[in-house]
Amino acid sequence: MDMKKWRSEQFGTGPKKSMPVLSFPCITLMDISVKELVSDADTQAKGMKMVADRCPTAASVSMMDLSVEAEAFGATISVPDDEVPTVVGSLIESEEDVDKLAVPSVDAGRTGRYVQAIAKAKGLITDRPVLAGVIGPFSLAGRLMDMSEIMVNCYDEPEMVHKTLEKTTEFITNYIREYKRVGADGIVMAEPAAGLLSPDLFEEFSTVYVKRIVDAVKADDFGFVYHNCGNTIPLKDSMLSIGADGYHLGNAIDIEEMLKIVPDDVLIMGNLDPSGVFRLSTPDQVRTETLALLERCSKHPNWAISSGCDIPPLSPWANIDAFFAAIDEYYSR
Repeated sequence: MDMKKWRSEQFGTGPKKSMPVLSFPCITLMDISVKELVSDADTQAKGMKMVADRCPTAASVSMMDLSVEAEAFGATISVPDDEVPTVVGSLIESEEDVDKLAVPSVDAGRTGRYVQAIAKAKGLITDRPVLAGVIGPFSLAGRLMDMSEIMVNCYDEPEMVHKTLEKTTEFITNYIREYKRVGADGIVMAEPAAGLLSPDLFEEFSTVYVKRIVDAVKADDFGFVYHNCGNTIPLKDSMLSIGADGYHLGNAIDIEEMLKIVPDDVLIMGNLDPSGVFRLSTPDQVRTETLALLERCSKHPNWAISSGCDIPPLSPWANIDAFFAAIDEYYSR
C-alpha cells in the first residue's frame, strides 16, 4: 500500500478512522486463551481478520506482545491464559553476559510464527494496511537486563547498556525487514520503557537506536508508527527527531497538551485509558469518555483518536463497540 497516502488520510478535522491497538480481545470472539492465540500463526491471522471485519479501523494491528523478542534471545516467558505474556527474570547481569549474548535469527522462539501470521493476515485483510508489532530497542534491553537494573546501569554501567542496545537494535532491524519481506505494510514499535528516562538519557539510550532502525526500514510503501505510553511531553523534541510516520501515545499525558506543542504535520494518535476505559468501564462510560476526548481534540487536524495502549484481552466487546459507535456519532453530527 501507499503508506504516504495512508498517512495523509489521517489528517483533517472531518470524519476519520481510529487505529486502536486492538488485537488480544479477539480471544473472546474465538473462545480461546491468550496462550492458544500466541502459539499459532493461523489463529493470529484469523483473529486479526475477525477484528477487522467487526471494527472500522484505519489499520489492522497485530499483537502487541512485548515478550516475543526477549524470548528469541533466550528469556523465560510466562504465558497466562487471559493476560498478555510477560518476561520472567533476566538474562544479563554483567558485561560478560552481554558479550556472550548472541543475536538470534529471526525465526527464533515465536518470532517466525508472528511473521507467518502477518503474511497470512495480508491474504485475509485487503481493505486497510496490516501493521506488525515489534518492541523498541531500549524496552527489549530492559526485559533482558531487568527494568530496575537497566535504569541504574544507564548511570553506573552505560557501556554495558550500549553494548546490549547494539544487539537489540540489530535483531529488531532484521525482524522488521522480515515482516517487510512477507508483505507487512508497516510496523508499530512499542518503546514504553524509554518513557521512564530523562530527556538526555532518552536521547542517548533510545532515540539514537530507534532512529537507526527507522532509517533502515521506512519507505513510501512501509510505514513506521512509534508507540510510547510514558510521560512523553518532556521527551517531545527527541521523540519527533526519530522521523516516524505517526506517534501513538499513552494516557500518562494530556494529549491535548502534546498537540499544542507539536507541529501540525506530526501525526499524533491516542489516548483513551485501555484499562480504565476499555476494560473496566461500561458502554455508557466508554461513549462519554470517547465523545469528551473528541470534543477536546478533534479541532487538531493532526490527531486521531485511539486507545492509549494495548487494549487488554478480556475487555468487553460491548465497550469496544461503544467506542466505535461514539466516533460515528460524533462525526455524523
